Amino acid sequence: MIRFIIRRLLFGVVVLWLVSTAVFFCIFVASGHPERVIGGPRATADNLAQIRHNLGLDKPLIVQYGEYLGRLAKGDLGMSYVYQTKVSSMITDRLQTTAILVLGASVIWLVGGVLIGVVSATRARGFLDRVSTLFVLVGLSMPAFVVGLLMLYVFFSKFGDAGIHLFEPGPPMQEHFLKRMILPWLALAFLLVAGYARLTRGSMLDVLGEDYIRTARSKGLSERRVIYRHGLRAALTPVVTQFGVDVGVLIGSTIVTEKVFGLQGLGQLIVQSISVGDAPVILGAIMLVALCVVVANLLVDIAYSFLDPRVRLD
Repeated sequence: MIRFIIRRLLFGVVVLWLVSTAVFFCIFVASGHPERVIGGPRATADNLAQIRHNLGLDKPLIVQYGEYLGRLAKGDLGMSYVYQTKVSSMITDRLQTTAILVLGASVIWLVGGVLIGVVSATRARGFLDRVSTLFVLVGLSMPAFVVGLLMLYVFFSKFGDAGIHLFEPGPPMQEHFLKRMILPWLALAFLLVAGYARLTRGSMLDVLGEDYIRTARSKGLSERRVIYRHGLRAALTPVVTQFGVDVGVLIGSTIVTEKVFGLQGLGQLIVQSISVGDAPVILGAIMLVALCVVVANLLVDIAYSFLDPRVRLD
């Protein structure tokens, strides 16, 4: 397993380099003019030129790329053009809120999706299966902002102080923070639990038709043991794969949920940086998301060996 992990880590480094290279050139080729944002509408041509020089934007693109890779190798994401603050500090401040949002919601959608999928698969074509199918269709059809606004209307506007309060911007670990995160967790989880229920149901139906499941039943094992000990473990392989990808990607793409609930997370930071052309912040955020995806996929591959005894990591 050690050799496998080392190979995957090296492969991850290559992936991060390719992502950083592609994103760097795309951003700088199609980027706006951050010096205009910094200088304001009354800035003269000399002022704009001086700002570009101070930011290093007057250097050849290949030189900027070399300097960027050098800083990246040292773990330095550079300075924000607009705020003149370290990008790593800006991302760290916003990452706490986004990480709590994604991790809390991921527990809900994974547990809920798997349970609904298992119940639906074990009672195929029954009443519960039809109800879960309806839930899946509704969940897959509703946009994120609709779910968030409905939850705010029902649990906040209608119930007032008796309900769950809207998140108030502030430090992630402020008083009552977790209580105020319940609505965002439920809203984000609702968007994904339906997909996980459908994925689990399909995978469980395939596994329950395998020969080794029939053999386990013929040996007199209880139905609960057959389903959860033998069937569910094998059926979770595609679910875990999707889970690793979703958690990694959502670190930087919870924009709608953060906007609806007023969360000052990483998604909001990315949108704000794109609007003003703050390239270092955009690059830093994308590199963080890419790193999360690489690490999540490595953990998923390791989890395979525990879920399915037929998988060997060599």
